Amino acid sequence: MNSPRPHTLSSPDIKSSPETPKVSHFLRQVIESDLANGTYAKRRWAGTPGDASHHEMGLPDPAKIRTRFPPEPNGYLHIGHAKSICLNFGLAQDYAGVCHLRFDDTNPEKEDTEYVDSIIDAVRWLGFDWNSDTTCHLYHASDYFDFMYRAAHYLIREGYAYVDDQSFEQMRINRGDFNTHGINSPYRQRTPAENQHLFEQMRVGRYNDGARVLRAKIDMASPNINLRDPVIYRIKHAKHHITGDRWCIYPMYTFAHPIEDALENITHSICTLEFEDQRPFYDWLMERLLEGGLINAPAPRQYEFARLNLTYVVTSKRKLAQLVSQGHVQGWDDPRMPTLVGLRRRGYTPESLQLFSDRVGVSKSDSWINDKTLEGCLRETLDKTAPRAMAVLDPVKLVIDNWDDVMGKDVLDHCSAPLHPQRPDLGQRSFKMGKEIWIDRSDYQENAPKGFFRLFPGNQVRLKYGHVIECTGATQDALGHICCINAQLVPDTKSGTPGSNIIKVKGVVTWVSVADGIPAEVRLYDRLFTVAQPDAGGKDFLEYINSNSLKVVTAILEPSLATAHGDDKFQFERHGYFVADRVDHTREKPVFNLAVGLKEGWSAAIST
Repeated sequence: MNSPRPHTLSSPDIKSSPETPKVSHFLRQVIESDLANGTYAKRRWAGTPGDASHHEMGLPDPAKIRTRFPPEPNGYLHIGHAKSICLNFGLAQDYAGVCHLRFDDTNPEKEDTEYVDSIIDAVRWLGFDWNSDTTCHLYHASDYFDFMYRAAHYLIREGYAYVDDQSFEQMRINRGDFNTHGINSPYRQRTPAENQHLFEQMRVGRYNDGARVLRAKIDMASPNINLRDPVIYRIKHAKHHITGDRWCIYPMYTFAHPIEDALENITHSICTLEFEDQRPFYDWLMERLLEGGLINAPAPRQYEFARLNLTYVVTSKRKLAQLVSQGHVQGWDDPRMPTLVGLRRRGYTPESLQLFSDRVGVSKSDSWINDKTLEGCLRETLDKTAPRAMAVLDPVKLVIDNWDDVMGKDVLDHCSAPLHPQRPDLGQRSFKMGKEIWIDRSDYQENAPKGFFRLFPGNQVRLKYGHVIECTGATQDALGHICCINAQLVPDTKSGTPGSNIIKVKGVVTWVSVADGIPAEVRLYDRLFTVAQPDAGGKDFLEYINSNSLKVVTAILEPSLATAHGDDKFQFERHGYFVADRVDHTREKPVFNLAVGLKEGWSAAIST
């Protein structure tokens, strides 16, 4: 067979992290048992994927195990894929193995190079690589179309496959159900020679789409409906994004996938539980190809784990595409989307998604994971790394009436604070205080309730990193809205100066000076859906879209944020963690997205 096309992709800069104990699960136990028993120790590897004779010319496989992440390039990856990526690449790393990135491009009508590029970028962003010892293990199912065609001919010749002229509807009816055996196709007894001829005619484009299919000949009475002569090839006159018009017949996924695993020397083929019923066909096909000496022995084995079900999220590609096409979100990378491009734009980090993958674990039974677990992983990672800054999200002006008398007319007082309270190595940030500052509107109450320690007439608070002030009241417009708050400066109370703590206050208020504050667009994101399982039980998920999932405000930020670049992350003190939008943010027009609040709780960052 032909060797796969070469790929020349450079390795990403993967950050190392301290070694942490790995939580055991059934997949680790399977791998450790196989390693202890030498299950795959004698397999050979010729340096590139290939059939049995190809690998026979190679050396003993240097990889202890081989796993693969095999996305179909028909959409953008989402949070569920992140778990699979971390699992497959992580197991390969932990057991001296290799993980392949493979594109299952067997459905030309839905696939596009746009998705290929986005998948490559997403896997690299998560911190994983498919290069090993200068070898690039990036492959496509279409690399193996010649071998798949050859394998189909072998099955026909040995009496394991036949060409069927029934329509898809006839085949569906004749397949039966869980209570009724299937009915043999009237074309099931065609001779191998006749089937060979008809399959060749399918290959050269003699028939229209749907006119004929190639089916495996197994058992129409099998209790497993997937073994009732499944279709393994269909006619599709469609241009493939790699092979062009070379083929007009394409293998079905259930036929192609085991073959791809076998040619690539995969040891542990890990997939989600919906493929559990397909495992008997996977094994049946491997046994047939081993009998014919077509693939390397021993064959790969398939193992299933529970897919990720996250509350307040939908992960169906069809439904995600519907959200985009109908304008419910602003694209695949909308920060409310569970796509990896959306999560990245929201402010999620590779470290947080890897931590989430480890934390939710691997099991054989489906369950729902609370979305707060994902948020907690982001909060936990950003707390250690995100520089701090003050921001006023709902600004109202505060005037210190005696500023000129105490500090001097037009004087600006220089203040500073650490960029990170536990990271002195990051240095300091500087900003100025003057007679006029911005504070959050929620920090003032005309008639303060019990337990409110911020600004109200007669109360003293500390302006964080600055002076103590005493509130004297506020002015209102004709509609009763607060338009300005007034206060008096308490002398000799600047933070960090001798005697500044003589006056004890219970409230601390964040602020930004009118003199050097930076106006910015801030996007406050919330859950996209109002119920935990928006598409469960046949529900119309569109009925549960949260109409308040995005609130855009004009905020005032401290001047240290003037140099922020897209993707830079910060903690806005008292509000939450924010990221400079990687698409829209510029120095001339700053745009920040809420990533996650400081506290666990819906809308924590914008609550009062």
